[in-house]
Amino acid sequence: MDLLFMRHLRRLLLCGLWVVLAGINWQVDAAPLTALPTGFRTVLVTTGLQSPTAMAFAPDGRLFVAEQRGNLRVIQNGTLLSSPFLSLTVNFLGERGLLGLAFDPNFNANNYIYIYYTTATSPIHNRIVRYTANGNVVVPGSAFPLLDLNNLSAASNHNGGAMHFGPDGKLYVAVGENANKPYSQDFTNLLGKMLRINSNGSIPSDNPFYNTASGNNRAIWALGLRNPFTFAFQPGTGRMFINDVGAGTWEEINDGIAGSNYGWPTYEGPTNVPGYRSPLLAYPHQDGAYNGCAITGGTFYNPSVLEFPVSYVGSYFFADYCSNFIRRFNPVNGISYAFASNTHNNIVDLKVGPDGYLYYLARGTSSTDGRVYRIEYDLELTPPSITQHPQNLLLAVGEMAQFQCAAQGTPPFTYQWQRNTVNIPGATAAKYTISTVSLSDNGANFRCVVNNPAGSTTSNPATLTVIDGSRPTATIDTPTVGTLYQAGQTISYSGAGLDADEGDLPASAFEWEVVFHHDIHTHPFVLPYSGATGGTFDTPTESHSATNVWYRIRLTVTDATGLTRTVTRDVRPQITLVSLRSARTGLQINVDGVPYYTPAVISEIVGTIWNVEAVSPQILPETLKWVFESWSDGGAASHNITIPAGNPTYRAEFFGCPIIDPALPNAAPQRNFFNSDTAVLTWTRVPWSTGYWIQVDNSPAFNDPEFSDDTLTADQLSVTIPDLRDCTYHWRIRAKNANGIWGIVSDADSFVIDAP
Repeated sequence: MDLLFMRHLRRLLLCGLWVVLAGINWQVDAAPLTALPTGFRTVLVTTGLQSPTAMAFAPDGRLFVAEQRGNLRVIQNGTLLSSPFLSLTVNFLGERGLLGLAFDPNFNANNYIYIYYTTATSPIHNRIVRYTANGNVVVPGSAFPLLDLNNLSAASNHNGGAMHFGPDGKLYVAVGENANKPYSQDFTNLLGKMLRINSNGSIPSDNPFYNTASGNNRAIWALGLRNPFTFAFQPGTGRMFINDVGAGTWEEINDGIAGSNYGWPTYEGPTNVPGYRSPLLAYPHQDGAYNGCAITGGTFYNPSVLEFPVSYVGSYFFADYCSNFIRRFNPVNGISYAFASNTHNNIVDLKVGPDGYLYYLARGTSSTDGRVYRIEYDLELTPPSITQHPQNLLLAVGEMAQFQCAAQGTPPFTYQWQRNTVNIPGATAAKYTISTVSLSDNGANFRCVVNNPAGSTTSNPATLTVIDGSRPTATIDTPTVGTLYQAGQTISYSGAGLDADEGDLPASAFEWEVVFHHDIHTHPFVLPYSGATGGTFDTPTESHSATNVWYRIRLTVTDATGLTRTVTRDVRPQITLVSLRSARTGLQINVDGVPYYTPAVISEIVGTIWNVEAVSPQILPETLKWVFESWSDGGAASHNITIPAGNPTYRAEFFGCPIIDPALPNAAPQRNFFNSDTAVLTWTRVPWSTGYWIQVDNSPAFNDPEFSDDTLTADQLSVTIPDLRDCTYHWRIRAKNANGIWGIVSDADSFVIDAP
């Protein structure tokens, strides 16, 4: 019996699932030219999602999708329902908003659904709330708060938000460090952690830090994470993989194990340092095989319905937000394989559906371009299906028109464009271009006929509308070209729109958006909004660990005919070089928890707030112990600084103390008993010493020493102390080096004078 027949037979036998899925009318529409292995194809599930962030399948097969602005949408039988399941008022600045969801393991009985979102009222923080479902809507008033996380700083990124129930019935929650690096290692803060709580919000007593942390911090299950955007449990084994979005170098897949410390901010990527768990897979940025920037989706392929080849079972699929790829990681051999490239833009989640196919959620290129796709597998010869239809165009006379079509199925493909259902001679490529449109083109329809060895299909028609006029002009007046910003600064922006016929365009014609750029990838900052000729936004004071960042302000104006004009203005940071110095080369100074070694020069944005810590004491190889004394700015060993312009220097002063040689632990003397009024005290010579100081007292507190001498020479290894009374005495010692620097005082030891 062949594989295809077995697959179809299994589908018919799975009656419960078939009832849910049989009525789905999946769209084969508007997908990108995704490159996939032979036998795989991409199918569009839905479009029109607004800045989606996460998705999850309900046990009954419905797909729920979270939108950043606060709506939780339902896709049922392949259709995006018009009414949201739930609408929350959230803070959606930057990466905040409605960020995660999970279904209770007993959802079919209790209808519980769990939501992770950013509160809209001060103090701004992320919150986990349980709701009760009633079909495709939430039960009014059913909100049951489970956990409020720590208040957020001005930084709007690194919120995490993924949630899943583990095989133990506990709710696991991935939380970012809010761009505050020290939080990741702080047991008094929930940020930068993987959390584990009960379904009622209480904290399991078997959590790894339950007895050492306090309050809600006992929910900490693992630490040392930067921005664990997604994670997944493997069906059957219960193994957890955590996708931690990296800073400037590495993206990580981590083995989720209770009590683990994944190293951030001290380490990123592979490490062999004891106490830190190295990633199972870490892929670098700017690498030919990856060229990634943010690992944002991950799921195991262990479905109850097998639709992919058996060799894929046990694989872990993961996606990169910037590079638009999905790869397959084999946990057995540790190798990552290419799977899908050129997916729709900005994947934020991956899931394996109850039908055995792989689904991905793409944020898209605009706030309304969010989409869900599924990736199918079938070795049968398949006719072409349109994955990208040509789009309607609105142009002015003299502009260029370009239509594009894409298809999937069994290659090779041939293309034939038609105008008003009539073939266009020579128009046999996937794209068709009219270099200059005229009024005679107004109202024309264009479509593409695609053929392959298995059949033929025709795209939807696209209408070309040509207007005898010109596009409006748009200008961004402020900030001006070349404006530099400082961290913590409020940036004001304003602009103007002018139409040749209408004159100055009203505020209702304006749409603004601000996007934060980091090297080759972007983050949402101010989502698109209309009805204003300007606005403001605040730049965070937290360090982004990089200076190749900027804000792009985008203005689009639309005239009465529907013609638009878009202009942008980039606002780049004012950069300075910060020098960290000390008298001794190689001393460690932590900046927001990240170690640097003097002398160090760090590029930073002016106005950024750092926490600088002069680590004290610290031991260097020449057996000197270096103890912090002062900072050049007068701050404590650990304190915050606001980075000024002008290439500032911060100097940490340390003094070096000799440390006791290991041959003489703490210079502890031999214990002796004497039958005279003279005690001979013996110790092991410290190799680097040039002299010793010794004290003797009948009190262990040494409040009033009866004998003290700091003139003992290096080669005198015993000392006689006269005139002692019948008593128990205590003594201690320390050594100095050739520079006259005294070492630490030894532990005290005792001896007895027993006079005859």
